[in-house]
Amino acid sequence: MSTAITFSEYGAPEVMRPTEVALPEPGPGQVRIKVNAASVNPLDMKIRSGLMAKVAPARFPVIPGLDAAGVVDAVGEGADVAIGDEVLGSTAGGSYAEYALLDRPVAKPAALSWEVAASLVTVGQTAHRVLGQLGVRPGQILLVHGAAGSVGVIAVQLATARGITVVGTAAERDLERVTALGAIAVRYGDGWVERVNAAAPGGVDFVFDASGAGVLADSVALTGDADKVITIADMSAQQHGVRFSADTADQGGQALPELVELAADGKLTLPIWRTYPLAEAPQAHADLEAHRNQGKAVLLP
Repeated sequence: MSTAITFSEYGAPEVMRPTEVALPEPGPGQVRIKVNAASVNPLDMKIRSGLMAKVAPARFPVIPGLDAAGVVDAVGEGADVAIGDEVLGSTAGGSYAEYALLDRPVAKPAALSWEVAASLVTVGQTAHRVLGQLGVRPGQILLVHGAAGSVGVIAVQLATARGITVVGTAAERDLERVTALGAIAVRYGDGWVERVNAAAPGGVDFVFDASGAGVLADSVALTGDADKVITIADMSAQQHGVRFSADTADQGGQALPELVELAADGKLTLPIWRTYPLAEAPQAHADLEAHRNQGKAVLLP
């Protein structure tokens, strides 16, 4: 037996509780890890609260969490890793736990901290995927809504490294941080369209909405084409003719090893805001839902 955070009903953060669960057993191609760090993602909170119930109904009890990093302690048939290897990846069956299963483990370089290793998985793959879906090219201008968020931070860095000019919207407190990443930082909120036009008087070519802040209609107007706008956070996308980019089964095939290498070489940064013991997962969710964070929250089992 081991300890995991579980919930058996939708609701506020307090529905999550430490629970004794059976050790998960790895299937073909899987590995079991002793979790050293588990990332807290916005999707975790949407699943826990029931916002995703119509799209993907939960099978209770649920162990939340998408990403983890740790040390391999059991190997399924065909998995190309060894017991004792340090790895990271997407979990099968939840990551808020002392032990978790990974489907496609990626080796963790020694230069990468456990906290960053766990945090890079979903947000990094998402940013990489959306830039590919948009097809934005060097010399073009990309507007990123939510540029100070975990996905936005990586999208800004990947895009600027490719020679793309990035205009990023963010809160007043985050403008300097977004500027330091190489973007033209613009304060979000009322009047953001005018501020973006001032920052990019020639117009923007594409928009990546990582904020879900009701910006789609104006974003379509800015580009003149709904096909040039993608959101990962606004469920009203269809009403505006905008693509909603969701997880795909093969998204991590090539992206994650590349992202890990960039991060280990110091070419990609992901700020860690705070770490929590596993039992304080409810507090981590409460802090993120109150927008207290300036970076990733990570659980340390």
